[in-house]
Amino acid sequence: MSVIVTDAGFAPAPERLIPVLADLTDAGTAVDLSNTDDPELLRPHLDRLSLVRVNFPAFSDGRAFTVARRLRMMGYQGQLLAIGHVIADQYAMCRRVGFDGVEISDDLAARQPEEQWKFRADWKAHDYQSRLRA
Repeated sequence: MSVIVTDAGFAPAPERLIPVLADLTDAGTAVDLSNTDDPELLRPHLDRLSLVRVNFPAFSDGRAFTVARRLRMMGYQGQLLAIGHVIADQYAMCRRVGFDGVEISDDLAARQPEEQWKFRADWKAHDYQSRLRA
């Protein structure tokens, strides 16, 4: 099981089978990307995709941030979730680059409770530029 984290807090993730990029069909509406996948390969499918999840294999590997930003710059309007090894400290950056939320394991949710994630839900205020302007 897993948990979806949004600005509103925790919610249970629905059970679903989502194909990886190599298995995406012309009828598919959701896809899982690795942090090494080229988002440009999704360009012909962006208008019909309603969910894209981008995997973080380790919290120290930030390539998924770039994938998310590129998808938003290409015009992707659907739900964009980070999945995998994302920690609460990274939530503000996830939101800033275009992720709508984060899907984490139940184990991580137990180690980093909802309050830690919600503290970062005001993601526009948790950046160095806003602190410099104050």
